[in-house]
Amino acid sequence: MTVTWHNPRMEPKRRADVERNERALLDAAARVFATSGVGATVREVAAAAGVGMGTLYRHFPTRADLMVAVYRHQIDACAEAGPALLAAAPSPFAALLDWVHLFVDFLATKHGVAKVWQGDAAGYTALHQLFLDRLVPVLSDLLAAATESGEVVADIRAYELIRAVGDLVAWAVQDPNYDVRRIVTLLISGLRQPQPERPAG
Repeated sequence: MTVTWHNPRMEPKRRADVERNERALLDAAARVFATSGVGATVREVAAAAGVGMGTLYRHFPTRADLMVAVYRHQIDACAEAGPALLAAAPSPFAALLDWVHLFVDFLATKHGVAKVWQGDAAGYTALHQLFLDRLVPVLSDLLAAATESGEVVADIRAYELIRAVGDLVAWAVQDPNYDVRRIVTLLISGLRQPQPERPAG
C-alpha cells in the first residue's frame, strides 16, 4: 500500500478554492465516518462535501490517502478544540466532557486508519505517536483546569483517561445496544468522586 504524503513547504501556494474543497472534503469525511462508520463509501463523502468524485480523487487518489488525511485533520481539530472549549464552556468540567465527546467521534476514524495501515506497522506507529503527542497535553490541560475548579477530584492522568475512553469506544463497533456516549459520560462524571489510592510500586 502506498499513501501519498504532501509537504506544504515543498508545494507552490495553492488556490483558495482548492484549499476550500480539500477542507470541505475532510470535514465531510469526518462527519460521515462518525455517523456511518469508517466503512462508508467515498461517494458518500463526496456527496456530503458537495463535490464530484473527480474532485475527491484529485485531492485523495486512494481511500488510504483520504483516511490518513482525515485522521491528521481530526487530530488538529481536537487539539485546537481544547483551549477553545475552555474559553467558551460554562465550566472546566463542561469543557472536559465536550472535548471527550468530540474525541469519541474522532476515534471511529482512528480505528479505520488502523485497518488501512495493516502491513505498515511503522507508518501506523508514527501516526499513533502524533496522536499521543498532540492530544495527551490537551486533555492534561482540561483535567488540570477541572481539578483546579474543584469539579474533578479523581487521581487520574491524561494518558490513562485517553486509553480508557479509547477502550470503551473500541467495544462500540456495530453494536446498536451499546450507547458509547452514555458510557463515556458516566466515566467522566465519575471523575467527580475520589478514587482508591494507587497501589504502591
